[in-house]
Amino acid sequence: MSEANPSDQPRGARTPGAKRAEPNEYYFDIASLNSIMGGPEYSTAFGGCVEGERMMVALMRMPVGTGSVPHTHPNEQWVYILEGTMDSTVNGQRRLVPPGGVIYIPANTIHHATATAERDVVFFTVKDTSHGLHGKRL
Repeated sequence: MSEANPSDQPRGARTPGAKRAEPNEYYFDIASLNSIMGGPEYSTAFGGCVEGERMMVALMRMPVGTGSVPHTHPNEQWVYILEGTMDSTVNGQRRLVPPGGVIYIPANTIHHATATAERDVVFFTVKDTSHGLHGKRL
């Protein structure tokens, strides 16, 4: 029995509306990609998303005073705050995370976040592609 050739596998993003990196496509202007919701059923975050074979990245904006309700997903996630302050809770631990702060969310961990009242939060996030960008509202 032979192994499947990865180039024979169907190509397409796991996340509806996300950009899938194609063979020999290495550079992206993430800010100009199709804007999608970071979690349509549980979050106000939106922005561009690119998926590769094993990782995905997204540049998201969470409008001032809005955010997400508790949710989880089967893939781990990293969040890097670029602008604004994120009021983040991961597995019951709450922190105000300013620009330059990094949040690690292990797979299947309950978490939620809100942009504080001062300004929108802009963040860069990375997830593995074992699951799409969207999680499950609790």
